[in-house]
Amino acid sequence: MDYAKYDDIRPYSDAEAVAAFSRIGRNPSLPAISKYLFPQNGFWYLSQQIRACQSVDEFQKGVIAKVVEAIVDNSSYGFSYSGTEHLKGLEGKKFLVISNHRDIVLDPALIDYMFYKEGKELLDLCIGNNLIDNGFINDLMRSNRMVIVHRGISSKELYESSLHLSGYIRDVITSGNSSVWVAQKQGRAKDGIDRTSPTILKMLSLSGSGDFVEDFDALTIVPMCLSYEYESCDYLKTRELFLSMGGEYVKRRGEDTRSILSGIRQQKGGIHLEICKPISREELTVIAQLPHNERYNALSALIDSRIRPAYKLWKTNYIAADLLAGNRAHQGSIYDSLDLASFEDYTRLRLAKIGRRLDKHRDALRDIFRHIYANPLSNR
Repeated sequence: MDYAKYDDIRPYSDAEAVAAFSRIGRNPSLPAISKYLFPQNGFWYLSQQIRACQSVDEFQKGVIAKVVEAIVDNSSYGFSYSGTEHLKGLEGKKFLVISNHRDIVLDPALIDYMFYKEGKELLDLCIGNNLIDNGFINDLMRSNRMVIVHRGISSKELYESSLHLSGYIRDVITSGNSSVWVAQKQGRAKDGIDRTSPTILKMLSLSGSGDFVEDFDALTIVPMCLSYEYESCDYLKTRELFLSMGGEYVKRRGEDTRSILSGIRQQKGGIHLEICKPISREELTVIAQLPHNERYNALSALIDSRIRPAYKLWKTNYIAADLLAGNRAHQGSIYDSLDLASFEDYTRLRLAKIGRRLDKHRDALRDIFRHIYANPLSNR
């Protein structure tokens, strides 16, 4: 594989990463991050660990894995996963993971962490350049095998960028160099509904031969589904959905960074990852019989048929659904009165973080908030 043709979007090489580790280790924000994640080790622990790394692999397994463990320990009841039997038939192969997208950074980080725990090679991670607002983040992400996805560009630039990204993904998988993660759609599912965008699949096909079955079979799509008991950035998503009702929502400067930090710090309850059955050549062959313009929608629906049932439902999902329906259909069997009171208190506290300017819309905001939690259940 010719990595040089992808220099503008590819992850750092080991040599580039080692130079980046020195820059990352000197960043003035690192001591505070270190103290938050590893309070027992002091301010300079992370800096020392990072600057000692001599390769991307050493950085990911020696530092990033510990960071993810600290985030899970500090902000959840624990991280579980299942479905590893679906990976057994992929030994020796590279593949494309397509997952739902609920948290900007934690989704790919937790999927990578699962592969680390299973003793398997980690993935290249496709992440939007809108998240790279300074050199520190750029160094941190690209040293963690980030592939840059360009966003906010013109239509002509978008086509060229999509073709370039598609080429990288196909080349790195089919050459046997690395597996890749992409989210099922651009941006997070803010309403609790996980949908695979046909646009993502069309992008992936741009670098193919034009043979639908061969092109997607070569990528070996493995759907995965992440679920959080307490939805990442739930109050921020509620605010955005409400404001979007009045027209196109325009993000404020630094909003993505705020969402990243909120997602890391927020208490998440339980977290679960379900590894789904890969998309088979036989399934692709059936879809290929459809008219050309229907194939991508059909493949999207097939991936969704794996992801949506794989979403682990929590008490919070059932409580929100009952509150919206005005009944207690699942009380007693799924949750009790204490769980209900706890969720209603949690809702009030989270909505209070939106700010007083929207206080007069409190009922509408509460309705949106509940739908975010209820939708995974109704989508079943």
